[in-house]
Amino acid sequence: MKKIVLLTLILAFTSCKDVKKPKNTSIENPSDIEKMATNHSHPGKRIMEAECYICHNPKASPESMIAPPMILIKNHYIGDNMSKEEFTEDLIKWVNDPETESKIPNALLEFGNMPYIPYPDDAIAQIAEYIYDYDIERPSWYEAVQKVENGKGKWISRDIISKKIRDHNAKKGMAMALAAKTALGQNLVKAISSKGTVGAIEFCNTQALPITDSVSVMKNAVIKRISDKPRNPDNAANEEEQGYITYYKKLIAAGKEPKPIVKTEDGEVDFYFPITTNTMCLQCHGKPNEQIRPEILATLRNLYPADRAIGYGENEVRGLWAINFDAEQY
Repeated sequence: MKKIVLLTLILAFTSCKDVKKPKNTSIENPSDIEKMATNHSHPGKRIMEAECYICHNPKASPESMIAPPMILIKNHYIGDNMSKEEFTEDLIKWVNDPETESKIPNALLEFGNMPYIPYPDDAIAQIAEYIYDYDIERPSWYEAVQKVENGKGKWISRDIISKKIRDHNAKKGMAMALAAKTALGQNLVKAISSKGTVGAIEFCNTQALPITDSVSVMKNAVIKRISDKPRNPDNAANEEEQGYITYYKKLIAAGKEPKPIVKTEDGEVDFYFPITTNTMCLQCHGKPNEQIRPEILATLRNLYPADRAIGYGENEVRGLWAINFDAEQY
């Protein structure tokens, strides 16, 4: 007999929360409307959401899961050639005997066996019918993980899921940082070419923040450049961020390749990556009277009386990209 890692199923029918209408569903098609209505009111859906989701909750984070989400159970147990009757029979057999062989052995090792609780076959059959016939709710991390898994839709460990989500958010944050860096860099080069370094400083004084803000709006994020030695006080790093800057300074000084710091909490992602100096940067961020010419230093002191962003050498960390964006909902 086949085994599914399912949670306790209780017969009581309870109402469930409204589910958003699937995208691209035509309300002009009567059969679609009928199917949507059936989907929302299906007794198997009500039982599954009221009882199965106690353990198989699709809204649980990978770290807080106590059983795999139902979509992965569906993917593992319903093959291309399996009929609804076969799936229903397998589910009934397994719920009545949870010690049988599982099709998700890795999940079994991670979560253990579901305890045996007797349920009438007709209630289990209603759940099986709903799972088989309808799209069921997916975790917010599901699509990101499946993209890198080539759409296999199979169970992988929570640690691997968490890593793949971090990698996905790191790539997204890096793309935003690159977009902001490109926008600032292109405009800075134009300003240097047309106005010289002194004119470029004046340009940065008035336009750097608006350019960064415009990329933030375009990317639906909050993109900032922060530093422990800021030129503009608005770019000062807080205590936690200063710790990240110190970490990256030691890392780069040791000749190691930096990787993004990615944190996810309360549905938001915080991304950090170092900003390092190059030869062009040192015209305004290098050592006074060496890389920074006297007339440039005078302009900096005039426009930024509290300037601390000087004294750097090449390939040193002078700050971070700090980007906040919403964790994706799929």
